[in-house]
Parts: sequence; C-alpha cells; structure tokens
Amino acid sequence: SSPGSGKTTLLERTIHDLKDAMPISVIEGDQETLFDAERIRKAGCPVVQINTGAGCHLEADILARGLETLQPPSNSLVLIENVGNLVCPALFDLGEHAKVVILSVTEGEDKPLKYPHMFKNATTMILNKIDLLPYLTFDVAKCLEFANMVNPGLQVFQVSAITGEGLQHWYDWVALQIKPSQHQVIH
Repeated sequence: SSPGSGKTTLLERTIHDLKDAMPISVIEGDQETLFDAERIRKAGCPVVQINTGAGCHLEADILARGLETLQPPSNSLVLIENVGNLVCPALFDLGEHAKVVILSVTEGEDKPLKYPHMFKNATTMILNKIDLLPYLTFDVAKCLEFANMVNPGLQVFQVSAITGEGLQHWYDWVALQIKPSQHQVIH
C-alpha cells in the first residue's frame, strides 16, 4: 500500500472498533520514525515498531522477532503495516494468513495495472477514502475492473476510515479470519 493511502488511520479505526471483541496486536514497518507506532499505541493496542532504514519492506526473519516481542495471545489478530510502497512488499512472503492491499481513491484507478504484483499477490483490497469521491474524478468501476483483470479472485471492500462507511464489511471479514487456538497475521 502506498504512503498516504490511509493504512495507519484504518488500523487506528479498526483497533478502536474491534479491540473489545478480540485481542489485537500490530507490527509497524517504516523506514524511519516511531510516529505510526505511537498512534497505534494511543489507539489502545500493543505494537512493535520495526524500522528498515534504507529497506523498502519487512522481511520474515525480522517479523518473527517482532512477534516474539509482542507474544500475541491465541485467538488474536496480528496486523502488519508494511513499509508504504506498491513494489517491494508484494514479492516477499511474511508467513501471513492474508495479504491486504490498501488503495486510496486519491491515487488513481490505474494502480492495479501499474503495480500488478501487489494486487495479484493480495487476497483482499481495501479501496479507502471513498468519502472523497465527490471531489475527485476517480472511476470506481474502472478501478475494480483493473483489479479484477490482475486478480480475478480479489475481494474488495470500499471504505472510509474517517467516516466509517463500509467498515462493517471489513470487520466481518476480519472476524472470519480468526481461527481457534492460533493468532492470525494479516498484512
């Protein structure tokens, strides 16, 4: 997911709305700073920050160390916010249960075709910031067509992390990902 697509805002909202229903932990990946981890902590969630320096993505071995630090309980949800870009994170298996790509309507409907590996390797796409559609020339149907061309099985949720529109469908999907006696990692 790109920088500015609303990843951290969506995590904050998801944590706020679901933290009483299930245990949630977060692994934050950024090249530098603790800003996003601080936002997640304020939302009421255990978080581990991984700074990659010049690296453009998280890797499984570093993620494993983050999980050791978090020690998430069984039947919990672990959300991973990878470094923001649509290239590098697509090609690395982190051992996650599901890979979610977030696309903001401010980015343009052509992103699934421009960055096909990210969308092809995702199980789910969140089309975020739909509350801004009245102010943009973004073509939702065209975006969904492009996403379907790259990944015909891609599940899509249209949401606004700010207004809450469409989030219940996302939350229902998240709840279905939790399997008894294990924690699930969603990236």
